[in-house]
Amino acid sequence: MIYKIALPDLVSNSYFPAIAAVELGFFRDEGMDAEIELIFPVPASYEALRDGKADFVAGSAHAPLWAFPRWRGSKVLCALSQGMYWFLVLRNDIAVEKGEVHGLKGLRIGAAPGVDVGFRQLLITAGIDIEAENITIGLPPGGIPAGKSFGVVAAQALIDGEIDGFWANGMGAEVAVTSGIAKCVIDVRRGDGPPAAFRFTQPALATTQKLVDEQPEIAAGAVRAIVKTLEALKHDVSLATKVAQKLFPAKEAGLIATLIERDLPYYDAALYEENVAGMNSFAQAAGLLEGDAVPYDDIVATQFRDLWKG
Repeated sequence: MIYKIALPDLVSNSYFPAIAAVELGFFRDEGMDAEIELIFPVPASYEALRDGKADFVAGSAHAPLWAFPRWRGSKVLCALSQGMYWFLVLRNDIAVEKGEVHGLKGLRIGAAPGVDVGFRQLLITAGIDIEAENITIGLPPGGIPAGKSFGVVAAQALIDGEIDGFWANGMGAEVAVTSGIAKCVIDVRRGDGPPAAFRFTQPALATTQKLVDEQPEIAAGAVRAIVKTLEALKHDVSLATKVAQKLFPAKEAGLIATLIERDLPYYDAALYEENVAGMNSFAQAAGLLEGDAVPYDDIVATQFRDLWKG
């Protein structure tokens, strides 16, 4: 059997540990044939999981809520890294300083479905009235062509002047910044924006409750594969380039090792209770979760927590 891992963005550092786990053979070492499939946007990845068209998703930990209300029927197995992992970049000529969230009036900000929720809640938490400030948040004109990754398309839309900035993964941000036309304004992981935003979500590997119940050895093998990958990349970040050269365009393949090295301090497969509590609060505020917070044990496959540290 081939196990399918859906992910909403391929040319990115966000879900790269899952890609590398397949390409470096760590899933195979666990006795699993696995393959990656790009399914955009992130809610669609989890719909594929729900509908039996994927076995795992490498995506945002909050995003099962679009397909699994109150996370019922899904389980988050482990983190791919820690913290909300998207960036806000703006054109260089826009007079907004690093860390500033109050200068976005009238701007057009590109953001993918599911990812946009994180940006909206960041602004709301910072006390910004998005409608009153006339901030437009959504897909770039023309949308995202099939098979293309959002961050790369958004970076090109910014270069072409179709949007004023975008909220996306580190690869999209890096492409725009290294092109010389944009600057990074918000990097939540490194202290920009409201502190609570760090715990809104994080990259994670998820599956179904059914797979956990019926194939616990497969679920455990997937966790071990991710943990081994995180350790391998910490030990030798050049492995990222070798993986990317098989899958990414040349420019993005040349950038990936720098991005992964920057992410290494957040490479921890643990799902911390305080982060899940923050994610619950975020989901409630965003209207993704009705009623009380969902208990940690109902969201996380805690039987595999001893595997998170390798």
